[in-house]
Amino acid sequence: MIAPLRALRRPQGALAGLWLILVICAAILAPLLTPYAYDIQALPNAYQPASAAHWLGTDEFGRDLLTRLIYGARTSLSVSATAISISVLCGMVLGAAAAWFGGWLDRVVTMTVDLTWSFPEILIALILVAIIGPGTTGVMIAIAVAYLAQFTRLTRAQIMTLRGETFIEAARSLGAGNGHILFRHLLPNALAPVLVSAMLATGDAIILEATLGFFGLGAQPPVPSWGGMMSAGSALVFKAPWVIIFPGLAVAITVVAINLYGDALIGELDIRSRLRRDA
Repeated sequence: MIAPLRALRRPQGALAGLWLILVICAAILAPLLTPYAYDIQALPNAYQPASAAHWLGTDEFGRDLLTRLIYGARTSLSVSATAISISVLCGMVLGAAAAWFGGWLDRVVTMTVDLTWSFPEILIALILVAIIGPGTTGVMIAIAVAYLAQFTRLTRAQIMTLRGETFIEAARSLGAGNGHILFRHLLPNALAPVLVSAMLATGDAIILEATLGFFGLGAQPPVPSWGGMMSAGSALVFKAPWVIIFPGLAVAITVVAINLYGDALIGELDIRSRLRRDA
């Protein structure tokens, strides 16, 4: 049984995995799960509390809050996951190249990622979104760049540890080129810690996407996102508190679930012990 499935055998992994599966399935099947449209206003129904017709109530424009929450999951999860995937891909390539070839390339890559890592992710993201412009594309690029240093440094450390192993020397003695050694031997063996780190970073990326959406820099209306919904609900705390409470709970529970499942996966892969041995 592969590690992600074994992680589900642990109590926290099973509970967190169930929530994540529900959220992902809801985001994918959003048009089939609700009879309402996320972008059609019904002003006579504004500010309605939870009822049989609207399970989580309605917002200031009379739109069904549960519908917007489900579609918001599609926006927030897709933007965060895509951004982290781009960051992982670029970070692994940069980190592996820096560790394997060394020299000036290693110095340039290390200096660059150390420089970006000296700034908080939110500051880097705000600067990039201000340059690129608001919207999901700008947020995606900003998140990818903000977390690039993390994956570059982690991959570099893994490759530095692995490049002196016997199987690498054997591959080189058999005439394997740099590309073959990197992509067939080094990167696959460095993949597990990077992927677990990427999963945990996805939770942080969801918070960062929600923060940018709260500032109005994320998905633009009427496209819903959890951060954008919280921003709209911040002015309605006393009149319709459910407008901000439910998106906030969705962000909090999803991020906690990602971290709990990540911890269960780390336990199954025994990554902490491996990292201590490498150190």
